[in-house]
This record gives sequence, structure tokens and C-alpha cells, in this order.
Amino acid sequence: MQQNTFEIAVKNMVCNRCIKVVKDELFKNKIVFSSVVLGKIFFETKPSEKVEEILNKVLRKEGFELVENRSSKIINQIKTLIIKNIHYGKVKSTNQIFSTVIALSIGIEYSQLSKLFSEIEGKTIEHYCIEQRIERTKELLIYDELTLSQISHELNYSSPQHLSRQFKKITGLTPTQFKSFGKRKTLDTI
Repeated sequence: MQQNTFEIAVKNMVCNRCIKVVKDELFKNKIVFSSVVLGKIFFETKPSEKVEEILNKVLRKEGFELVENRSSKIINQIKTLIIKNIHYGKVKSTNQIFSTVIALSIGIEYSQLSKLFSEIEGKTIEHYCIEQRIERTKELLIYDELTLSQISHELNYSSPQHLSRQFKKITGLTPTQFKSFGKRKTLDTI
């Protein structure tokens, strides 16, 4: 949380376009805020119940949700860390295993986080990471600026073959087939 501010977590706010949509809606509805970042809106003071009600309605209309309980906030934090790491390279871990990075960032043992995530999301953190890595791979394949070998290196795969096997398992297509006629999911639907 930023200093001297009140924070509201927002589910499904996972990309820069999402941030823009949320900001636009806040301006349109004359809701005063300090800043908007992935998964969070910051306010100078706690918004009134009426403002929270309007905010909730506006965000739902755009496909977002206010995160209301502690478990949902933790899940949102995990997803945000994963997305920042995989899609934006903002949490690159050098010598640390990503599970350690998540646990240290959130301040809860990874085994507890993993159990909570699986119970609420119906999939493991590892599977969510794989889905995000495959979506990032799709994006990079569409840009057509990197080879599969370069993509596998950028996304920390052990080899291009490992990436290709995982890609086919998730999408049903090889990376080459995808480049020919595949489509990406939006990050908020994963």
C-alpha cells in the first residue's frame, strides 16, 4: 500500500488497457482517486459506501470486481505478481525460485498460498503460471520478432522443445501452427 492512502483491490485488472479503462471510468463518474496500478486503486481517504457502491457497479459493467475478502485479496496479489513477472518482466527473479519470490512478497508460506489458490481458483499456482507463459508466448509469436529459441529463453524454459510440448498441451497447436491461424485469450479470462 502506498503511504497515506487507502487501497482497493480489483480483480481482473491485469493489463495496461485495464488500467486505462478503470481510470476512464473513475474520471467519467467523478470518483476522486490517487492512482491506479495493476489490480489496485489508491485513494487519499477511504471512499464512502455510496462511492464504493458506484465503483462496484461501474467496474462490474467493465468486467472487473472489487476484491472484498482477505482470501480474494491474496489471490489477486498472487495473480498480479505472476502477470508482472511473465508479461512485463517487473519481478524478474534471478537466483530465487518464483515460489519463494511469491511467498516473500506476500509474507505467507508458499504451501499455504498454494493451497488457498487451488481451493479458490480450481487450479494450482504452477498451472496458472504455465497458462500465463503460454499466453505470453502467443503474444511474442504474433509479434514475430523473436525465434522460438529466444522466446523460450526469455520465458525461462529449459529448451525450445520443452516450450513447444507445453504449448501444444495447452493450446492443441504447435507454435508454428499457432502463428498461422491461432488467437490469444485476453489476460482477464485466464
